[in-house]
Amino acid sequence: MTASKTILTDDFGRKHNYLRISLLEKCNLRCTYCMPADGIALSPKASLMTAEEIFSIAQTFVENGVDKIRLTGGEPLLRKDFPEIISKLASLEVSVSITTNGILIDRHIAVLKQFKIKKINLSLDTLVSSKFHTVTLRDQFQKVIDNLHLLLNNDFEVKVNVVLIKGFNENEILDFVKLTQFLPISIRFIEFMPFAGNEWDRSKMVSQNEILFQVENTFSSDKIQKLEDEENFTARTYKIKGFQGNFGIISSITNPFCDGCNRIRLTANGKIKNCLFSNAETDLLTPFRNGESITNLISDSIKNKKKVRAGMVTVSEMDDPALHFDNRSMIAIGG
Repeated sequence: MTASKTILTDDFGRKHNYLRISLLEKCNLRCTYCMPADGIALSPKASLMTAEEIFSIAQTFVENGVDKIRLTGGEPLLRKDFPEIISKLASLEVSVSITTNGILIDRHIAVLKQFKIKKINLSLDTLVSSKFHTVTLRDQFQKVIDNLHLLLNNDFEVKVNVVLIKGFNENEILDFVKLTQFLPISIRFIEFMPFAGNEWDRSKMVSQNEILFQVENTFSSDKIQKLEDEENFTARTYKIKGFQGNFGIISSITNPFCDGCNRIRLTANGKIKNCLFSNAETDLLTPFRNGESITNLISDSIKNKKKVRAGMVTVSEMDDPALHFDNRSMIAIGG
């Protein structure tokens, strides 16, 4: 490894080759775990990265070892210049993927195919139309389902992100798992996490153990196959033998995977976050606009990364709002 590429290695030897870029803070849904009930103060348009700035800043990361970029939001497909952004990033030696709520997929599928964006994470927290409206405050359930099938019919690799909240959708865990019998998708159950304004408490969280308990009480042990964890995994993945797809569990609270973390987050207004749970941010956009080098700023941010969850080592520490209340809302970080 050349000296320049060490800027993305932290003090614990973790090499950060995965950049998640939020394109904007707006969304066409209002998911309660992501956005506070009274909304958020949006960054002024002038303070958001332009398509050219996204490309140039991403290029700096790629030159220093990033080989995977995921575009998030808000809802990234709401950017009017989304095709331009995709076309620029596709010119880099990097794998590009997106996370979306799926509503606008049909409008952009030709662009995704043109630039060979094959990996799509689609957020869908319930398979019940009325409950979809409850959590998103919008009547777009059928649109998301139709676009999920559109992606599969066009051979996209689809992961379905399901944020589990007790009293809302933990009774659908098995329904999601059974979807993988007939659809070549990966369901990813995500433990409810604390962010500003989402009224998190541990009693609302459905843990990894609770998820597996339901699965193990429905399927015989010889049918549940633990798949090999990917390098730098976030989801511990399982498969029901004979099913087309699989399911995984992202257990950021009860069983974190920080040892292999390789992710960096860049907010829509050009701030780097070295951890999803950290309230510390480093402004890259202002110095970039001033013609200054951002390499040392990136290096310093990576070097300051804590070993586990921004320093919150235990679950009991997560219970203390003082340790995470001043972090951004999830919609302003980027999913």
